[in-house]
Amino acid sequence: MSDKLIETGRKLFARPWDFWRGTPNMQHLPPMNGTEIAFAGRSNVGKSSLINALVNQNSLARTSNTPGRTQELNFFHVPPEQGAPTDLVIVDMPGYGFAAAPEAKVKEWTRLIHDYLRGRQNLARVYVLVDARHGLKPVDVEVLDELGKSAVSYQIVLTKADQISVTALDDLIAATLETVKKRAAAFPEIIATSSRKGQGIPELRAAIAQVIEDRR
Repeated sequence: MSDKLIETGRKLFARPWDFWRGTPNMQHLPPMNGTEIAFAGRSNVGKSSLINALVNQNSLARTSNTPGRTQELNFFHVPPEQGAPTDLVIVDMPGYGFAAAPEAKVKEWTRLIHDYLRGRQNLARVYVLVDARHGLKPVDVEVLDELGKSAVSYQIVLTKADQISVTALDDLIAATLETVKKRAAAFPEIIATSSRKGQGIPELRAAIAQVIEDRR
């Protein structure tokens, strides 16, 4: 990844990001302005922590040790009044898998996620977060299948990569690439990150900057 793209990504996320809105259903989605990227993953995989690290803000996205805390599609952007165009919107999706909520509520979230993936024309890419300590689980593969059916481009991002050995991380990256290599919607590159240590954050920012550039 070039130094120029790394710098472009740094500038993209150095701006004053803010919470835009949370939407419990499709009727309350914000206008389709700019390019949207979404973060998906199992409950407690570290989505909120990664978003906070991405924008270099401690509490933009709410973090919790309780799985299922994110119960809506949460949208973040750079407010227009800050003098920046709404060229990128970040979406924090409800975690899938185990959630500390009634079954009916979980089904509502699942339906919302599926409807969003199928109907959001400005959604450029979904970053599927996978805990590096556990790798892809069957529920993750189900989500990859859904993304493929919806023809939504996605890329796998490993979280908590600092908590396993370098050798184990290399093996996991190779195994994950093998799993997704025949999936047309999968971007054929894995990014390993650590929100706590900043590992992979510049590369993720640069990857997102490239997505925006490709859509122009």
